[in-house]
Parts: sequence; C-alpha cells; structure tokens
Amino acid sequence: MELWQVLLLSIVEGLTEFVPVSSTGHLILLSRLLGLRGPAVDAFSVVVQLGALLAAVFYYRRTLIDTLTGVLRRQPASLALVRNIVLGSLPLLAVAYLVGKRIKSHLFAPLPVACALLFGGLLMLLVERYRRRMAPPYQHAHELPPGRALTVGLCHLAALWPGTSRSLASMTGALLAGLPTAAAADFAFLLALPTLGAATLYELLKERHILAEQVGILNMGIGLLVSFVVGWLVIAAFLRYLRGHGLLAFALYRIVLAVTVLALWRG
Repeated sequence: MELWQVLLLSIVEGLTEFVPVSSTGHLILLSRLLGLRGPAVDAFSVVVQLGALLAAVFYYRRTLIDTLTGVLRRQPASLALVRNIVLGSLPLLAVAYLVGKRIKSHLFAPLPVACALLFGGLLMLLVERYRRRMAPPYQHAHELPPGRALTVGLCHLAALWPGTSRSLASMTGALLAGLPTAAAADFAFLLALPTLGAATLYELLKERHILAEQVGILNMGIGLLVSFVVGWLVIAAFLRYLRGHGLLAFALYRIVLAVTVLALWRG
C-alpha cells in the first residue's frame, strides 16, 4: 500500500466510524475501488479503527475519568454504567470471537456490504419514524435496567455484518431500549471502547507481520494519526447535528450508496 492510499483510507475511516453509515463497509468498497485486495488490506481496514477509537477516548475522557472515580467510590450511577457497557458489548465480543474468520472470508466484499447498507438504510427510516413518536423513558445510559442494556447488546450483534454499521446497530438498540437520540449516540460511542478496542488489538497482534511488510510501520502510524484527528472532529460535529436533527439524512445516503454499488456490481 502506498502512502496516498493509506491516507485516503484513514480519512474515510475517521469520517465514517462514528456516524451510522459503516466505516468497515466504506473501507471495503474504497479498497476494492483502488484495486487493493488481500489479507493486509483487510487487516488494515480493522486496525486503522484504533485511531478513531483513541479519538473517542480523548473526547469522552471526562466521562471516563468520572466513571472510573465513581466505580472506585462505589457510586450507583457509575457502577450501573459500567454494567450496561459490559451487557451492551459482551454479546458482540463473544460472537465475533467465534465467527470472526468466517465473516472476513465471506462478507468482506462489495455485494454483502451493499446489501447491508440498503437494509440498514431502510431500518433507519423505520427507527426515525419510531423515534419521533416515542417519549424516551430514560435520559442517560446508566438508567437502563440490565434487561434493556442486554437488548442493546443483542442489537449490537448486527454490526458483525460489514456495511450494517456498529454505530447504527448500537444506536438502534439504545433507541429501542428507551434512550433519546443524543444519549443513544453517547452510549454507542462508549460501547465502541471495548468492542473496537478488542477487535483492533487482536487484528494488530495477529497480522502484525503482514502489516509491517505490506503496509509499513510508518504508514500505519500516519494512518492512525489521521483517523484520530478526523474521528475526533466528526464526533463533535455528529453530536451537534443530532441535537437538532434525526437520522433521515444518513438513511437516505445509505440507500443511495447501496443502490449505486448494486448497479455497478451488476454492470
């Protein structure tokens, strides 16, 4: 991989990781468009998410510090938030460990990604209609009862299909569990810490030799830095957008992109 390809993929990763359009799906489509294939490319598409993950850690550093302090002090709200993060992420981590290799071998391709983009876009239209009619019974993630937090975790499993979007899956689960849109987005970002963290570190350790040979350590470092900076800017912009808008624009974007990919693939 050349530096300009690494930069392009890293920018796209930062732009798409925290909005419900699927960063992995976009990286798969872009890499195929650039003519990039193989284990190193697929591994880079996972590992580059580490930069965006660190952006989430930086953006939510105050929340994380307060939560850690609260856990040490045995504060109920902090303990409940940690419990709900575990329940919201554990199903995805367990199933990904069991079927991760099959997912990469069968679903890291344009057609499965396009199908997931289309389905997710249609789902978002339904979720948006539901959101406008719903009066959220909870305002913060720590208020969710364990059963509803586990509901988020089960919805989170849909993120295993590239193109679905981890953000979409977790946000949809959080909305159905009873959180308002902004709080659902916050919870989705917090759920990224254990799920993305485990996935990227596992892939980095497993494929470190092929990444070093075919991507390069310097290029990897530059890619992570770029995805960090872009991801940090996107988090702030996305949360501001959600305070005055819903998910309709993202749903329409997914549908248009899916139809375009399907048309080109058939052609």
